[in-house]
Amino acid sequence: MTDDARRLLIVEDDASFSATLKRSFERRGYVVVSANGPEAMAEVLKTHRPGYAVVDLKLGGASGLSCVETLHAFDPQMDIVVLTGFASIATAVEAIKLGARHYLAKPAGTDDIEAAFGRAGGDAETPLGARPTSIKTLEWERIHETLVETDFNISEAARRLGMHRRTLARKLEKRRVT
Repeated sequence: MTDDARRLLIVEDDASFSATLKRSFERRGYVVVSANGPEAMAEVLKTHRPGYAVVDLKLGGASGLSCVETLHAFDPQMDIVVLTGFASIATAVEAIKLGARHYLAKPAGTDDIEAAFGRAGGDAETPLGARPTSIKTLEWERIHETLVETDFNISEAARRLGMHRRTLARKLEKRRVT
């Protein structure tokens, strides 16, 4: 790859995760710029022409899908990977339709993302087995989703989840929110 082809844009509203990804990709020889949402991304695109992009699906109150659409319109050849902690079939399908190359559930590391950049087509040999999901995992995902929706307000999250605030606090103590 040429230096121009190794320009990466990270669109992520979590500053610490964005900084970690940035450092990791810079160690691999990428020139990395970051944006924390659609507006910041539009500003970056005025001065940079990335060949790769990593886009978080939920960007505060905005959707990463609009970023994928904008990036694909900006450069249809750009390799775009969507990362999310809230994976669903519907958003995966829409991300691919809008121009993303791959859709990865968090936690996804730099190796996973870089491998996704390298896969141009589908893999007919992908196993069709169901992904086992435990009730505890489903519960934790729902708790985390509700916490994000309420800006981590424990009382409001507990009310929306239909549980006592202390019960939610105990669950959070057992398994820290990241």
